Amino acid sequence: MANAHAIGLGKSGIAAARLLKREGWQVTVSDRATSDSWRQQQQQLQSEGIAVQLNYAFDLAVLEKPQLIVVSPGVPWDAPVLVAARDRGIETIGEMELAWRHLKSCPWIAITGTNGKTTTTFLIAAIFQAAGLQAPACGNIGYAACELALRPGKSPDWIIAELSSYQIESSPGVAPIIGVWTTFTPDHLSRHKTLENYYDIKASLLRRSQLQVLNGDDGYLRQMGLTQWRSACWTTVKGKGQLLGDRAQGVYIQDRWVIAQGEPIVPAAALRMPGMHNQQNMLMAIAAARLAGIEKEAIARAIREFPGVPHRLELIRTYQKIDFINDSKATNYDAAQVGLSSVNSPAILIAGGQAKEGDDILWMQTIKGKAAAVLLIGDAAEQFAKRLQQVGYESYEIVETLDKAVPKAVELAQQYRAKVVLLSPACASFDQYRNFEERGEHFRQLCQQLESLCI
Repeated sequence: MANAHAIGLGKSGIAAARLLKREGWQVTVSDRATSDSWRQQQQQLQSEGIAVQLNYAFDLAVLEKPQLIVVSPGVPWDAPVLVAARDRGIETIGEMELAWRHLKSCPWIAITGTNGKTTTTFLIAAIFQAAGLQAPACGNIGYAACELALRPGKSPDWIIAELSSYQIESSPGVAPIIGVWTTFTPDHLSRHKTLENYYDIKASLLRRSQLQVLNGDDGYLRQMGLTQWRSACWTTVKGKGQLLGDRAQGVYIQDRWVIAQGEPIVPAAALRMPGMHNQQNMLMAIAAARLAGIEKEAIARAIREFPGVPHRLELIRTYQKIDFINDSKATNYDAAQVGLSSVNSPAILIAGGQAKEGDDILWMQTIKGKAAAVLLIGDAAEQFAKRLQQVGYESYEIVETLDKAVPKAVELAQQYRAKVVLLSPACASFDQYRNFEERGEHFRQLCQQLESLCI
C-alpha cells in the first residue's frame, strides 16, 4: 500500500487525509502543534485508520518515506523539507490540487486577490444558489475543497473556490472555467519575497482560467491591464467610460445601476454592505455569474438578500447606541484601511496581532481622520504604538488582549461620543489565535457579554 503524508491538522489537512484514505492510501497526518482539541481529533482520525503525529515537524529522515505529500495552505511551499522532497522526486501538492484531481469534471470559478476575495466568493455562491444550483463555497473559506470530494452522491453543479496565493502556489493543475482577480497590493512578502513573485503566483491562476474577470478600479491591476488581460471582463464603479478591454463585455455602475454586458441588472444600492470596495466586489460577482449564464433575475434577488460576510465589517450588535463591528478578516494594512474608512466616525479602533510587511501610510492617515482612539493588542502593539507616535497620533493605549480591549472600548466610546467600536486588526491572528475566524468569534462573544463586562 502506498504511503501519503498530510501536513497540517486544520480542516484542509483532515479532509485531505480522509480523501487519501478513501482512495486506498496508507495515510499519516502531522502537525507541529498540540492541544486538547487536537488530541481529540487525533483519537477520531486514528479510529478511522489514519495515523496522527502531534507536536511533530515533518522529517524526511523517517524510516518509511511517503510517495505523496499533501500540504495545508499555511505550510510554506519553500520550506527546506518540502524543497528536499521535491528534489528527491516525492510528489508534493497542496490540498486544493488533491481536490481538483477528484473534482475537475465540475466547472470551477476561482477567486483570488489580496483583499475582497471572501466577499466576492460568498456573493458568487449566493447568486448561483439563488439560481437553484448546488454551488458550495470552498477553499480559503467555507468547506475545505477535499470535503466536497468526500461528499456522497451527485457532484456540485459548480464549485466556487477562494484561493490564497499559498493555495495557488501548491496547486499548479487547478484550471477553472472562470478566474476572478479582486485586488492586488503588497501582502505575504515575508513568504513570497518580492511583489513580482507574488503577482506571478496570482497571475498563474488567471492564465489557466478559460475566462477572466478583473477589477478595473485596482491601480496595480489596471496598470497591468494596459498590456495584459486584454480579453478579460473588466469591472468598474466609475462608469462605462472607465472600462478596460471589450466594453461590451464589461460590468460597471452607471446612473446608480449595475450594467452587465450592456443590460441593467440591479440598482447598485441593493447591496446592503457598506463601502465602494463592496460595490466593486458585487460587480465582479455579477460578471462571473453572467459569464456562467446565470439569469439576471436570480442575480438581482441574491444581491438584495445577501446578508454580508462573517468577520468582514460584520455588525455584531448595537449597545448603548454604539455599533460593534467585527472586521477580523482585515489582516493587512489595506484591508484595515478600507474597513475603517467604511464605518461612521468617530470610531474606537481595536488593532494589532501578528504584523505583516506592507505600506501603512494610508491606514495611518485614515486613523488620524476617523479614529477617536486606538486600542492595541497582540505582538504588534509596541510596533504600532511607535508608528502612531511617528505620525503624531497620541490617542492610543496598549491593552494586549481583546478581553481588555472590548470593555475599554465601551468606556472610550462614551467618553468621545463615538458611534462605532471596530475590530480591524491589520494583522494576522497567529500570535493569539489559530485563525482570524477564532479571533472574530472571541470578539463576538465579548460583545454579546457587554452587560456583564461593563458593570
